[in-house]
Amino acid sequence: MKPSETARRLHSLVDFTTRKLSAISEEESLVTRGQGKWTRKQILGHLIDSSLNNIHRFIRARQEENFRFPDYDQPLWVKSSGYNDRSWSSLIQLWSDLNEHLAEIIERIPEDRLETRCTIGENKPVTLGFIVSDYSTHLNHHLEQILDPKGSG
Repeated sequence: MKPSETARRLHSLVDFTTRKLSAISEEESLVTRGQGKWTRKQILGHLIDSSLNNIHRFIRARQEENFRFPDYDQPLWVKSSGYNDRSWSSLIQLWSDLNEHLAEIIERIPEDRLETRCTIGENKPVTLGFIVSDYSTHLNHHLEQILDPKGSG
């Protein structure tokens, strides 16, 4: 998919999802999917962390032929940020703003850079195009967890 189409879809998703997230109360934002699982706030916080990491990936992969980026300890990031102690509305706004920004970055990725080889942590190399596509898949998976906390997945 062309970067401009991916960016357009991300803008639409952010607009739609922000309204859905805003309908969740502060109390409901502390609901988990079960014992030992993240709350809705923590899942949204994880998506904030993911957007921050991908902003760096999407830009830096444009400047290097074989891009290497460290993996990140997702539970440590969520714990370090104290998402459960933050207001739900502030987390929604931060997530929305970061993803709108990310969509603008995606839109500006030259198509020839989508084939840039990228290695994240100890994973096998993939293309920048794959990482951009996988970001959307990852985002949708976790948004479903927030919007349907009792569902599977």
